[in-house]
Amino acid sequence: MTTETRPPVAPGEVAPDFSLPAIDGSKDVTLADYRGKSPVFLALLLGLWCPFCRRQIARLGTTEAKLKAEGVETVCVVATPPENARLYFKFRPSKLRLGADPGLTTHRAFRVPKPDAGPEFFKAMESVLINPESALPKPLPVMEAAGAISKLDGHVNSAADQADMERQFPQLKARYLIDRDGVVRWASIECANGLADLGSFPSDEEILAAARALPR
Repeated sequence: MTTETRPPVAPGEVAPDFSLPAIDGSKDVTLADYRGKSPVFLALLLGLWCPFCRRQIARLGTTEAKLKAEGVETVCVVATPPENARLYFKFRPSKLRLGADPGLTTHRAFRVPKPDAGPEFFKAMESVLINPESALPKPLPVMEAAGAISKLDGHVNSAADQADMERQFPQLKARYLIDRDGVVRWASIECANGLADLGSFPSDEEILAAARALPR
C-alpha cells in the first residue's frame, strides 16, 4: 500500500514539466528546454542520504555518454537543497545535468509511489534481503545493506542529509525515457516487482534498448 492512490505516470502520458534549481548554479533545470529538440532520460532520485542514489548518480556518469551517442540527453533530480548538493559534488564532481528538489515535487508530479510506513512495511524491511549491483559480499536486510554500502563509500550523513531522510523516507525512485515531444515512452519504477528490487537500477543494455526504440 502506498500514500499515492493514482498509478505512476506511464508510457503514453505526457511528462509533467518542472523547473528546479540547477545544482551547478546555471539556469534552472526544466523539461521544456528539451521539448522539440531531443529525448530525455530522467532519473528521479532521493537525497544524498540514500546510498543507492549516490551510487546511481555515479553510474549515470558513464551511462550518460552512451545515451548521448544515441541522441538522448540525461537529467537527474536529486532531492536535497542546492547548497547541500553543491558541497557534495564539489568533492565528487559530476557531468550530469542535476536539479535540486528537496520537497520531492517532481516525484509527486510523476506520482512515484511512497509506501505506507506502517508495521507491515518495517517487518518486510527486516526480512527482505537485498544486494543491489552485487556491491556487498552477500544480501542483507534493507537497512543493514544501506548502512554497509554507506560504510564502503565512506559517507557520513550531514545534518542536511539527516533532515532529508526524515522528510523523504520511504519514498521510491523512478526513471523515464521521454521523447522529443514530451511523451513518456519507457518507465522503470523502483520496487515494481516487490521490495527485493529496492536500490536496483536498470542495466545500461535495458536503458539503451529503450532509447533506440524511441520515435525519431
